[in-house]
Amino acid sequence: MKLLFDFFPVIFFYITYNVGKNYTDEVNSIIIATAVLMISTVIQISITWFKSRKIEKMHIIVLVMALVFGGATIYFRDAQFLIWKVSLANWLFAAVFLGSHFIGHTPVVKRMMQSAVELPEVIWNRLSYMWIAFFIVLGIINLIVAETFDFDTWVDFKLFGLLGLTILFIVIQTLYLSRHIKEVKET
Repeated sequence: MKLLFDFFPVIFFYITYNVGKNYTDEVNSIIIATAVLMISTVIQISITWFKSRKIEKMHIIVLVMALVFGGATIYFRDAQFLIWKVSLANWLFAAVFLGSHFIGHTPVVKRMMQSAVELPEVIWNRLSYMWIAFFIVLGIINLIVAETFDFDTWVDFKLFGLLGLTILFIVIQTLYLSRHIKEVKET
């Protein structure tokens, strides 16, 4: 459920863009959808704050990037800023995950999941490097799709492709972890 909540601004962007194309040209549809993305991201963060009185750092990063790159998209009327936002956000997450191995000496993924899962330190490190690689690859794939296909295809990829790849990665990660969780329980 959290994964879908994290994607709800993208879902609103997707719907707004596709409906908007029926009433205006592509550029104006992009501008309107971008404004909806920015507003829905603020709403998402607000809901998170009101429910838990805390906001994850990743959500703050996404909010700032949505406002900065969304604002640039609207101001310059150029969708390239949105396209780059997706790649840069993923690469920034990869950098944060990598940096956590050197700053604080506890991988971010362990900080996020250790209350739910007990794993050997070597597995936490492998899991962290899997996430780092995943974020780097997502950023690259995003640019490949944007440069290879038209904007409509990129918008479809932004919702369905990124969500699908994320779900697939989580399933693979879960299968990988399930082997090691059993080992921990047996010892």
